[in-house]
Amino acid sequence: MRITKFGHACVRLEKNGRAIVIDPGVMTPEPDALAGAEAVLVTHEHFDHFDPGRLRGCDSAVYTCAGVARHLSGFGERVNVVRDGDSLSVAGFEVLATGDKHHFSHPDVPPVDNVGFLIDGEVFHPGDALTVVDVPTLLVPGQAPWLMLPDMIGYLRRMTPRRAYAIHDGLINEWGVRVLDDVLASEARRAGADIRRLRPGEIVEL
Repeated sequence: MRITKFGHACVRLEKNGRAIVIDPGVMTPEPDALAGAEAVLVTHEHFDHFDPGRLRGCDSAVYTCAGVARHLSGFGERVNVVRDGDSLSVAGFEVLATGDKHHFSHPDVPPVDNVGFLIDGEVFHPGDALTVVDVPTLLVPGQAPWLMLPDMIGYLRRMTPRRAYAIHDGLINEWGVRVLDDVLASEARRAGADIRRLRPGEIVEL
């Protein structure tokens, strides 16, 4: 399996000549992120993960939570609603939907729907949640208004993955990126695991 990181929180997964894409939001500037993808998986409705205009411009099937689906009423049968515990086969990948709500982010705003995606039992994209699953490869949120550094570290230590690749880093400047990279390097040494940030366009082969 090949993982390519795009923009902020988007990844493209490829296997046997087929591809799916997770969370190509407004902060995914690369025009080729969706090229040839058979399906797009969207964890939740926030703009950095979800861009309805971009989905309208492609013909890929969409798999997402009910909160996102309500914004896609004109997409017809292309849209498939998934909930926590649902399993499906998509473009040669086995996908398990995991979790149901966004991490707490504001005292006046109830958490929106958020479903994470476990791919082939190998890679987990949690969206904006800290859902705990048993998985070798975690795509960990690196920074967010709702995420404090101790929370990210605690999540990595609860998950104990063999590999953790930080995404969700598009809101921080060069100094913040340096801090994040240092923290991830420290956790990698502590855990004896491959823990680091993926840069836009970077590819990992599993």
